[in-house]
Amino acid sequence: MAEKKAFILRINPEVLKEMEIWAADEFRSTNGQIEYLLQQALNDRKKSRKKKES
Repeated sequence: MAEKKAFILRINPEVLKEMEIWAADEFRSTNGQIEYLLQQALNDRKKSRKKKES
């Protein structure tokens, strides 16, 4: 697995609370949920870029 880099994230407290709830619903840590959602967004972006290029 690739090495992970830590960084500070400033986030609205209400958004953080919702992320914590969502993460718990999906049996992930809050950090894991944020990382999962970011990866999904990046994958979607790559797909949409490929469609535009076609």
